[in-house]
Amino acid sequence: MSEYRVRRIPFALALALGSVGLGANWPQWRGPTVTGVTDEKGFPTTWGGKDGANVLWKAELPKNEESPSSPIVWGDRVFVTVSLKDDGHRVACYARADGKLLWDTPVEKGPWKKTDSRGGVCAPTPCTDGERVFALFGTAVLAALNAADGKMLWSIPLAQTDFDVAMGSSPIVHGDTVVLLSGLTKRNSNLTAFDKKTGKVKWELKLPDHGFCHSTPAFATVGGRTILVLSVNRRSAGILGVDPEKGELLWSAPGDGETATPAIGSGVVYCDSARGGGGYALELAKTVGAKEVALKWQLSRVNMDLSSPLIVGDLVYRLGGNGWLNCLKLENGEKVYSEQLQSVHSWVSPVATGDGLIYFASPGKSTVIRSGPTLEVVGTSDLGDTNHSSAAFSDGMIFLKGRKSLFCIGKK
Repeated sequence: MSEYRVRRIPFALALALGSVGLGANWPQWRGPTVTGVTDEKGFPTTWGGKDGANVLWKAELPKNEESPSSPIVWGDRVFVTVSLKDDGHRVACYARADGKLLWDTPVEKGPWKKTDSRGGVCAPTPCTDGERVFALFGTAVLAALNAADGKMLWSIPLAQTDFDVAMGSSPIVHGDTVVLLSGLTKRNSNLTAFDKKTGKVKWELKLPDHGFCHSTPAFATVGGRTILVLSVNRRSAGILGVDPEKGELLWSAPGDGETATPAIGSGVVYCDSARGGGGYALELAKTVGAKEVALKWQLSRVNMDLSSPLIVGDLVYRLGGNGWLNCLKLENGEKVYSEQLQSVHSWVSPVATGDGLIYFASPGKSTVIRSGPTLEVVGTSDLGDTNHSSAAFSDGMIFLKGRKSLFCIGKK
């Protein structure tokens, strides 16, 4: 491999980062609860430019083709996945203090040969429990590596591989399992929990009436109980609540899921497909003891693109094509505003921070706005390394994975 070029940060800052707390971890797609929300505050709102403002370091990625998976962070380490057509898959680990490459491990390809070339080989974001890193690739292989040294612990091919063009769902960690939603054709869709230590299947929920999808389940707490919320491809039962311990279907509601991860906040679930069509909202309190749940409201059409929605307070934020941002009332779905963001990639999923800011952050164009009923742009940036990946937020720093480089953004 080529030598890695790293822009280093002051030694004092590197020492301070050695004691990053567990609360600052960003262990999977869209963060700890898979909802794109952090209670941390004080992240930079602009970065880059001629003087490299607030770019603490920049590290070269292993050679890859389009690899839109997002970075994850645990403690003092940042993990990424990349893929190269003729050289298979790789999982790499970097020191969050200075971007030094710590290890880089190859993963053999899986059995699926028809993966779409537009990022489908490396669309899923990895996840970690701090001890192991779990990486999924579009060739239908799931692997576990030792987080400390990158040693391969196990690697398994998925039993069902009837994808439409690619695999976009990301694995998530719950307890002693890694959970994966496989939305497939030929009535083979399923939600499966794999044992973290062995890769063996602990439970499987078959979804034979649901078509292909690429969404990732999110976590919600209802009545003191943690559940998984799925957005899947079936109009009459497109939103599902599942017990993550046993894999039992708890309830269903109408919806239309395909690519977007559900937005969860203020006691409400909001789902749409990210492929065009309607929006669907339900109250989590009404799912308790229910099998079929009525919707709170429904919209026949919402402007959307291949990102995921976000709930902040009493508002829903949904980014559509060409940077059009729609802000809706959480109570009834009424439009609050629709404005075009000039500096944003419409596939990037937003993150809300504890100080009321919303980041549409990418290694290419980025926009930061203030949450509220009117659009207030706080900052725009462009690192010039466009990728479809979304950001990871951890302990005052933002990690962005481009096609060529991994960036660490923080206040200088």
